Amino acid sequence: MDVTDLARWQFGVTTVYHFLFVPLTIGLVFMVAAFETAWVRTGNEKWLKLTKFYGKLFLINFAMGLVTGIVQEFQFGMNWSEYSRFVGDVFGAPLAMEALVAFFLESTFLGLWIFGWDRLPKRIHAACIWVVAVGTVLSAYFILAANSWMQNPVGYRINPDTGRAELTDIVAVLTNKVALITVPHTVAGCFLVAGGLVTAVAVWHLVRRPGSDTGAYRSAVKIGAWTTLVAMGAMLLTGDIQGKIMTEVQPMKMAAAEALYESEQPAPFSAFTVGTLDGSRPVWSVEIPGLLSFLGTGSFDGRVEGINDLQAEYEQRYGPGDYKPNIPLTYWTFRLMIGLGSAAALLALWALWAIRRGRTPSSKWLVRALPLLPLLPLVANSTGWIFTEMGRQPWVVFGEMKTAAANSPNVGAAELITSLAVFTLLYGALAFIEVRLLLKYARAGLPDVTPPPVSESEEDRPLAFAY
Repeated sequence: MDVTDLARWQFGVTTVYHFLFVPLTIGLVFMVAAFETAWVRTGNEKWLKLTKFYGKLFLINFAMGLVTGIVQEFQFGMNWSEYSRFVGDVFGAPLAMEALVAFFLESTFLGLWIFGWDRLPKRIHAACIWVVAVGTVLSAYFILAANSWMQNPVGYRINPDTGRAELTDIVAVLTNKVALITVPHTVAGCFLVAGGLVTAVAVWHLVRRPGSDTGAYRSAVKIGAWTTLVAMGAMLLTGDIQGKIMTEVQPMKMAAAEALYESEQPAPFSAFTVGTLDGSRPVWSVEIPGLLSFLGTGSFDGRVEGINDLQAEYEQRYGPGDYKPNIPLTYWTFRLMIGLGSAAALLALWALWAIRRGRTPSSKWLVRALPLLPLLPLVANSTGWIFTEMGRQPWVVFGEMKTAAANSPNVGAAELITSLAVFTLLYGALAFIEVRLLLKYARAGLPDVTPPPVSESEEDRPLAFAY
């Protein structure tokens, strides 16, 4: 591997690892906020228990995601200085907005929520976690707007004197058609993960530790499972729209996602394809007639451009070169994204069926499958991002800058190998800690929320950490 490959591996490792925490953070904070709102409105103690129980899992995950996300910011300057020089004026704007608006909103009100138990009025305290939830979505929006600009550059011009991209319309960047559909698609994926975790933990306690909190766990199963099912429906809907926009702005990515080498009208959807080892042509496939045309154009008779025709077109437009992404990787990550998400929805449906009419889940296979309920959509989210980024190759900014021209010229292979090894080992240790903490507190069950006797006046009570 050359220096560019090593830099891509390092950024890929840190990005995929960081994104393991992001979906759970975004989805779970909304569910915790909903639990607390239910407690404020009804006064039912079970909702308070669920709030503090899943709130603790949310905080563990939030802290880990915060630590791992910071590393990515530095990599833009260290490993991708040519990219930063070229797009800094454009790419930096939404990232700065994310830090100055969304992140400070999250951190400030999360602090109030953590330390404000029994200090703030109930409604104000619940409002704090809702502000945190809004902040997480705003954070995702600004980051996805920056990424969407790489997929479909808008609102900029190239300065002929400096050779840099300069921002001309921030509104165009923030309302990029790719961003407007990527944000709801990504957020739906976050709810898929969070719903799976809430359901899995609650079912495990129903089966292994039935008792006084059975009613609370049953409510958690219903809410978590329905969240998973609705999120999967939202993903299918937004994914359909996203596919049509992708066909319009990045036709090579869509062709690679289907291993469609020759343009066809109508174009079939290949449910399963075996190709040559170099990904240059298909050998055997199972196809659904006309479905790819519908996914890409909205018509079962639409024309979808193939890889070979697009390669010839890009050579004429951009000059000689290989403009095909890694076809096998793009093809299979696309299918894993869809297949694993769908499997999680089926497990959630199974969990709902198992608790129908007051029943307690009794299937040993359901209990054994519980770890898959949050893991399947988590892997689906990761493979979705791998597809999104790998399908854009060889471009780092589509149509403007190739990945091979974006890395830092003064960073050598030795530095990259060393830092990649350190990051991988460090992240492996952090993953072990994260999983141990989540399992420890998930197994602990719902907390006791009986208020302690008050021995001091309200004015003299110290600030207390709720957990």
